[in-house]
Amino acid sequence: MFANTRQERSYKLWAFIPLIFFLTTYIGSGLVFTYMGVESPFSRIPVQVILLIALLIAVIMAEGKINFKLEIFSKSAGESGNMLMSLIFLSAGAFAGVTKAMGGVEATVNLGLNVMPIQYILVGIFIISAFVATAMGTSMGTIAAIGPVAIGFADQASVSPVMAMSAVLSGAMFGDNLSMISDTTIAATRGAGCKMSDKFKMNFLIAFPAAIATIIVYAIVGNDGVAVTSPLPFNIVKIIPYILVIVVALLGVNVFYVLMSGVLASAIIGFLTNSFTIIEFFQSFYAGMEGMFGILVISILVKGVAGLVSYMGGMDWLMNKLTTNIKSRKGAEFSIASLISLSDIAIANNTIAILVAAPLTRDIARKHNIAPKRIASLLDIFSCVFQGMLPHSPQVLFCISLLGVAASPLALVLGAYYLGFLFIMATLTIITGFLMTKEEKDGTPLYTENGEVIER
Repeated sequence: MFANTRQERSYKLWAFIPLIFFLTTYIGSGLVFTYMGVESPFSRIPVQVILLIALLIAVIMAEGKINFKLEIFSKSAGESGNMLMSLIFLSAGAFAGVTKAMGGVEATVNLGLNVMPIQYILVGIFIISAFVATAMGTSMGTIAAIGPVAIGFADQASVSPVMAMSAVLSGAMFGDNLSMISDTTIAATRGAGCKMSDKFKMNFLIAFPAAIATIIVYAIVGNDGVAVTSPLPFNIVKIIPYILVIVVALLGVNVFYVLMSGVLASAIIGFLTNSFTIIEFFQSFYAGMEGMFGILVISILVKGVAGLVSYMGGMDWLMNKLTTNIKSRKGAEFSIASLISLSDIAIANNTIAILVAAPLTRDIARKHNIAPKRIASLLDIFSCVFQGMLPHSPQVLFCISLLGVAASPLALVLGAYYLGFLFIMATLTIITGFLMTKEEKDGTPLYTENGEVIER
């Protein structure tokens, strides 16, 4: 009923008015309050309130009875991927809350500061986050595990907490983009019709130079830290939950089990070391989850509003605009990059954006003989870049929630240098034809007339 009704409507660009209102109000008010020197500029007008008004605009705009429009909102907001993300939010919050109460964050921070050169603290945070995200396959789980530790590093070493969290975000998006078990990798490879290993190799050759450039920049900007003059005390036992999370993630276990195993380990260690009572354990468990409630509301509202925009024909209109009148191979690749980028901006979920955009890219790929692994890489990379830059993406909002209300999403994103370097590398790949296959260069057909990939 949803899809058939949506095809009868076409509001064109007007369909995006609710999302445009949300973005301009949220970012615009934050910039105005920043200019005025107001404390916590991006939280002066709660983002949840802006989103609820955007929802009201969407409901008023869309045709149909109110109950039907709210049903569309509910189905979109309650989509399985969004609910799974919500579960990760809650489990990540629980892990962060219990581990901090047990003393795991402090112990890990002190150990890290004792062994890590202070001028390379941001480099270390980026590399660790990239490693964990690649193993875990989720940027959200990585931010939950490494974020509190990174903030602790920043506090102890007098490094900007925002820059520390930017390094976490950079590393998390690096791993999420490359991981073989990431949902974005699975969606991109299935959508393009290529092997995961082929997509990984191409992605790595694009992402690795961006990562090296990021490490160099973080090494330069990290020189302002204050060195630790005497060894800091730590209990090695309290670091076990973090080690366990990494090991379990490397085994390919589902992220929910990964985070819950960390909670269980923290609970056991907390009881054995008398770090908290059973009541304090439950309180810290809930306090961690409570810190995620605001993000849950935002995630539900954003996904629901995007569903109504799609119902009004916004996504269909956008895709049609971007996929018509393509005259060259480079134009085709830039159209794919624009398609996935704008889809992610509208939906604020890179996996769903890939699922929406991928079917259209197959026809473009066939007409211009673009290799499946190249399509998969473009889909994954550009969705990753914009997911890490959106002020309303779950990843950015999660980082802000860990930093506190005073943090600016703009400052966080500007410090995530990896995303900018990755965007540059991907754009240069399109312009120069870097990593084109022999078949692409020779003009050997890669697809059948029906658009099926020719196995070689």
